[in-house]
Amino acid sequence: MGVTRVAYEADGWGVGELWLDGDVVVWHELPRSAIELQGRPVAHPYVKLLQRYFAGADVNLSDVPLDLEYETPFLERCAHALRAVPRGETVTYGELAALAGSPGAARAAGSFCARNRLGLFVPCHRVVSAGGLGSYGSHGLAYKKRLLELEGATL
Repeated sequence: MGVTRVAYEADGWGVGELWLDGDVVVWHELPRSAIELQGRPVAHPYVKLLQRYFAGADVNLSDVPLDLEYETPFLERCAHALRAVPRGETVTYGELAALAGSPGAARAAGSFCARNRLGLFVPCHRVVSAGGLGSYGSHGLAYKKRLLELEGATL
């Protein structure tokens, strides 16, 4: 089966994209307000989950199958450990590395988060630096803070 692009709109957030191989998420772009939805929206169950998430509902995205085959064993463990961090909670890069079985590999955990291509399905916004929120790549710190506030995290 080929990879399919599914665009979705989240009220107040903008337009995001899912890339699916069947029902396996291979890529997720978080919504941005500068992007316009092209064509008709697709009624995929994951779109409904994401729209509910961005509306503030407590939805479980940890059961959605993901393509993690490209990852090293350590980075795959990071992904699984991060998917287990509950909504509204945060961990530091060092804690994520320890949860993935490699205490002391905080920089590697940070590199994993920096190149995360699975958006909310591997919620790197829940990873903070030991001294503050840290960064959030091209989306910026304000977007990360908004996601954490949506989840009820104490900042």
